[in-house]
Amino acid sequence: MKKSIAIIMGGYSSEYKISLKSGNVVYNALNKEKYNAYRVHIFKDKWVYVNDMDKEFPINKNDFSVLINETKITFDCVFNAIHGSPGEDGFMQAYFKLIGMPQTSCGMYQASLTFNKRDLLSTLKPHGIKTAESYYLNLGDAINEDAIVAKVGLPCFIKANKAGSSFGISKVYKKEDLQAAIDNSFKEDNEIIIEQFLDGVEVSVGVISYKGETKVLPITEIVSENDFFDYQAKYEGKSQEITPARISEDYKLKTEILAKKIYETLGMKGFSRSEFIFKNDEPYLLEVNTVPGLTNESILPQQAAEAGISMENLFDNAIEEALKD
Repeated sequence: MKKSIAIIMGGYSSEYKISLKSGNVVYNALNKEKYNAYRVHIFKDKWVYVNDMDKEFPINKNDFSVLINETKITFDCVFNAIHGSPGEDGFMQAYFKLIGMPQTSCGMYQASLTFNKRDLLSTLKPHGIKTAESYYLNLGDAINEDAIVAKVGLPCFIKANKAGSSFGISKVYKKEDLQAAIDNSFKEDNEIIIEQFLDGVEVSVGVISYKGETKVLPITEIVSENDFFDYQAKYEGKSQEITPARISEDYKLKTEILAKKIYETLGMKGFSRSEFIFKNDEPYLLEVNTVPGLTNESILPQQAAEAGISMENLFDNAIEEALKD
């Protein structure tokens, strides 16, 4: 009997358009002989199932069911394709845990922790994970530009603490430009992180639960045509994403060991994609994404393809792994 799968997409953040693209890729890739797939849009003002004619049917939040032509549809599993809040920060994970619904991403705690860059880096430091020098600001804090420059140097990166897809991020070269960049980051979040610029090879590595094992995917080298790996570089073709990465065997081994260690130390499930920059021949962690992009152009599907895993198999495995819990 076919399983009914709700693919949740959209969300409450600036990443909702990318999430809709990811969700539709999953919808089109799932094996229709094995699954009945339903596209579910999650927005602040509505949770709705959207059929192929773009007709909307409200989701009952009590049990995450939907009434279609007087027939109640319940789901066997949820495929999480929401980038940003509430799909990547723990809220949807907590909701599905409460109602007993299997879902494909990591748990509530892991999602909440990894979505908060400051907390993630602080948690991993005692485990020997190297990170860039950083300075934290909360909305309303006094801004001491001299202290910031003394701590992280110039140039530096100013980032919204809880945002993805490079929203709310700036690279700053001059002290007099700090305030405008800080204001830009505060548009996305009320917490920001200011990080030392690391000048080195940037790589991205996917780690997934695959057939019951932790699997590290082939590493991608990021070469941005822009000043850094920003929104244009990620989604508008302004970068080269080279898989497998053109790095030494030593770099490759160090990165694979570290990415797997992070995944298992945090007790992750589902997909993850970790970003690193090499400094003095050592990988420094930038961030961990738990609902990475799933479009045809996205990094994790590229890595899966290099590993011989098709989109259909990648998504099918995610559902199978979720159903084991």
